[in-house]
Amino acid sequence: MKRRMLFAAIGAALSLMGAAAHAQTYKAEYKLSTVLGPAFPWGKGGEIWADLVKQRTNGRINIKLYPGTSLVQGDQTREFTAIRQGVIDMAIGSTINWSPQIKELNLFSLPFLLPDYAAMDAITQGPVGKDIFGLIEKAGVVPLAWGENGYRELSNSKRDIKRPEDLKGLKIRVVGSPLFLETFTALGANPTQMSWADAQPALASGAVDGQENPMSIFTAAKLHTVAQKHVTMWGYVADPLIFVVNRDVWQSWTPADREIVRQAAVDAGKQEIEIARKGLAEAEPTLLKEIGANGVTITRLAPAEREAFVAATRPVYEKWKKTVGAPLVDKAEQAIAARKK
Repeated sequence: MKRRMLFAAIGAALSLMGAAAHAQTYKAEYKLSTVLGPAFPWGKGGEIWADLVKQRTNGRINIKLYPGTSLVQGDQTREFTAIRQGVIDMAIGSTINWSPQIKELNLFSLPFLLPDYAAMDAITQGPVGKDIFGLIEKAGVVPLAWGENGYRELSNSKRDIKRPEDLKGLKIRVVGSPLFLETFTALGANPTQMSWADAQPALASGAVDGQENPMSIFTAAKLHTVAQKHVTMWGYVADPLIFVVNRDVWQSWTPADREIVRQAAVDAGKQEIEIARKGLAEAEPTLLKEIGANGVTITRLAPAEREAFVAATRPVYEKWKKTVGAPLVDKAEQAIAARKK
């Protein structure tokens, strides 16, 4: 009896020592990287995630938001590498920005692949989404949930864009992705790669003529004040976001805390997507009216007009289908064709 009690006491002591040692591995603060702050759905998703984790772990895991990809001096395309290296603990990142490191993420940037939100959901919430998460995990980062930045629309300071020919010679700011450069080159534009931090001054000075981003960014950043007087609603690319954690950070937490962080990411992702979609759907008529009142013309492409852009960019699509991986793209195309509209 005494021996059993002794072993029980030793076991309890070792358990407490292990818990104490483990507790010491938790940081006082975990750095969460995003491109945009809480004024945008993207940053709001980060804020929600951080709050949920703090509440559900009773303060054991404290997350601080670092918008503007400030942890990598605003260089969005370096973010994934920095997460893998441990410079960044956590992130909600764009598939576009991380595509230089994981070529399969270019799937979402194939021009005119995703005709609607149902198509987006068919990919992210189905087998293709699981395949992509597997690739991210293989690259050394732990993916937890999907978010959304939205459909990217086109704006410029020169003229209304209704045909591919209208883009000829325009200097368009794009993110650091070769696929974006090739897409706009195929349309006759002069694409210029730069970070979002550099984009607004460049638009204001006229160093570039236009840009492409979701309308939530156009309105929140007040791009009409930097000469963006022509908007074309063409929905050529949609940009999902991914909630991730550095692998070493992930492994430093208890299994229970990992599950809390994962579920908080899923819940925050769902809320973020709802904010991004519902907010734009409800506000779009008013927003577009307000944008129009600021002297901005809104062009909505008719189906035949949109098809001209699809045809002009199809060679780029076919080339990059091979780069992304034809089997993965085929799987995505099949999921989109079978979606419930």
